[in-house]
Amino acid sequence: MKTIRVRIVAEELEAKRISEILAQAFEEEGNPVTIYEASEDGKFWAAEILLFDMEADAAQALVLDRVGSDAFAAPVEAEELPDINWVEKSLEGLKPVRAGRFLVHGSHDRDKVPPGAIGLEIEAALAFGTGHHGTTAGCLEEVDRLLSLREYDRILDLGTGTGVLAIAAALKAKQAVLATDIDPVATRTALENAALNGAGHLVSGFTANGVEDRRFGDYGPFDLVIANILARPLMKMSKSIGAQMARSATLVLSGLRIEDGPRILFAYRCQGFVLDRRREKDGWLTLTLVRGRNQA
Repeated sequence: MKTIRVRIVAEELEAKRISEILAQAFEEEGNPVTIYEASEDGKFWAAEILLFDMEADAAQALVLDRVGSDAFAAPVEAEELPDINWVEKSLEGLKPVRAGRFLVHGSHDRDKVPPGAIGLEIEAALAFGTGHHGTTAGCLEEVDRLLSLREYDRILDLGTGTGVLAIAAALKAKQAVLATDIDPVATRTALENAALNGAGHLVSGFTANGVEDRRFGDYGPFDLVIANILARPLMKMSKSIGAQMARSATLVLSGLRIEDGPRILFAYRCQGFVLDRRREKDGWLTLTLVRGRNQA
């Protein structure tokens, strides 16, 4: 399969803005977007996206068309890459990420987990969630906070991706967590990562479209649900998510841009949830909602 890397180098703030534009413009297809330091002094950063099964000039034109040719002044470069796993290659050099008590790292940084931290070894894979994106990091920080405050009986990680949030919750709480995803590759990856991190006996999972699968009834009702997805599916699933949760429950929603906040809050207010905590990280929003007596 032909892989094209489209690369844009700019100063740090502009490059981060560009990476968010790319992620938003290609969110339906799920093309990998990465951002990293491109100069030794940290002044310049590179935002990259991988596109598949097209020529380099077509990929460059598609990026410019999706984001608007005047969306940024930095030059756009496109090149065909050798036939290797560039999803993995593009992420293997990323530095460990600290989020609350958690440290997300690759196998090459296994020895960098400090005393007292909970290491989460997540290798790059064809699934979302390495901790380097603001949505995942924001969720990890909130999971750490919530599980430091109280215990939960039944925990669900909906749209698990690499399983990093399910694994974090399982290791922090030392209890069973259900991890589900619409993508069977993600489900398999999550369970493999759970085993790798010593949480294989705590994390179970299956592939399901949404939360209406009857198997959820074997694990629920849930008093803590973590859903790091996107605003549109979270809106559509508000009623069915609410139906799978206990009367007294906590819901952590992420994968949201700042402007998504009001409509998400309205949708879940209709299911009896109220806002408990709002967190912004790198331009992304994490909302913690509660229902019933459960106040975090």
